[in-house]
Amino acid sequence: MLFCEGDKMPTYKLVMDKVLEAKKASRELANAGTILKNRALLAMAKALEYEQEKILAANKNDMKNAANVMKSSMLDRLKLTDARIMEMAEGLRQIAALPDPIGNILDGKRLPNGLTVTKMSVPLGVVGIIYEARPNVTADAAGLCLKSGNAVVLKGGSEAMQSNIAITDILKAAAEKAGIPKGAVQFIDTSDREAVSNLIHMNGLVDLVIPRGGAGLIKTVVENASVPVIETGAGICHTYVDASADIEMAVNIALNAKVQRPAVCNAMETLLVHKDVADRFMPVMLDKYFAAGVEICGDKIVQSYSENVLTAQEEDWATEYDDLCLSVKIVDSLEEAMEHIARYGTKHSECIVTRDCLNAEIFQQKVDAAVVYVNASTRFTDGFEFGFGAEIGISTQKIHARGPMALPELTSIKYLVNGNGQTRG
Repeated sequence: MLFCEGDKMPTYKLVMDKVLEAKKASRELANAGTILKNRALLAMAKALEYEQEKILAANKNDMKNAANVMKSSMLDRLKLTDARIMEMAEGLRQIAALPDPIGNILDGKRLPNGLTVTKMSVPLGVVGIIYEARPNVTADAAGLCLKSGNAVVLKGGSEAMQSNIAITDILKAAAEKAGIPKGAVQFIDTSDREAVSNLIHMNGLVDLVIPRGGAGLIKTVVENASVPVIETGAGICHTYVDASADIEMAVNIALNAKVQRPAVCNAMETLLVHKDVADRFMPVMLDKYFAAGVEICGDKIVQSYSENVLTAQEEDWATEYDDLCLSVKIVDSLEEAMEHIARYGTKHSECIVTRDCLNAEIFQQKVDAAVVYVNASTRFTDGFEFGFGAEIGISTQKIHARGPMALPELTSIKYLVNGNGQTRG
């Protein structure tokens, strides 16, 4: 096929070259031993810390360029600090400490004809990660893919380009010096949106694509990809304050779920409050939210508690704000709360605050979500918090990967069949 001037050859060739390098490396990486992979992960963690100033300088440039085009909550996702770089390094060390997911015997049997059939975990091959302005994803994805024996092709958002390039260069150099095959970690360093389209159509070369980001990005990848996709869903997460809830506990949980990091997918977007507890809970809760700078929209009952509450529109219940905004609704019963969640939720993370053990059990059994909490903030839906070292994303699908995806979700299976001359009649 000939490309003329003005065609997308430069971007296509850039993506293809990186994918081909990753494919070649994946065949060698699939057979890398645990000791080698762990040595590389520890070297990568150390390199991030050693090159911290380089990463911060690159991130400072990204922050400067994004200052006038991104809202403050999204800038928080882009920003790197000494502490966040240390968390990235610690995530790699935790991944190194976890059991190797590759080569595990998952099942085995001997058939009546004498054949032995063994089911073993193996890498996927080449994994493409498409994400937005969260440079920490670069380290998490590289580490998880390496430990699971997969080559990774990273396509980060243009807002974090310089941060991602700096992090990737550091990780690649450390991994290759430790003995990981050259090309196992790739970053597509172009802002051309065609790069995403190219990557998600490389059948036979890319084995899986995982999009991480807003609803628009995820929708685009899911609807247009011709390679397999694991969908990481948008996070319209709810907290339901039950009639029997401890007020102080409910206030603390609902505050943390909204304000601790409002731009992440496990932050709460809608608060549901039982009518019997509203008079004791709402005045205290609203004072806390307003002091934290949260904009509240609510139904008429919620508005009766403060003139600062805006009128909630139908679309508010289905909105992932990614900001210090919250919709609040008073409900008559547990059943109404669950119906609201079923209608507007994205099957990500849902919480009930209650002292009623039966209601807690009903909520956890009936609410359809990847993670369902009793008396804890939805902000805990995270691979690092769950002890997975890091995560590749949070799946809201019902295939083999659901919730925080870590090492086991980045594997496939192979059947090993041994015989002694059997033929099928």
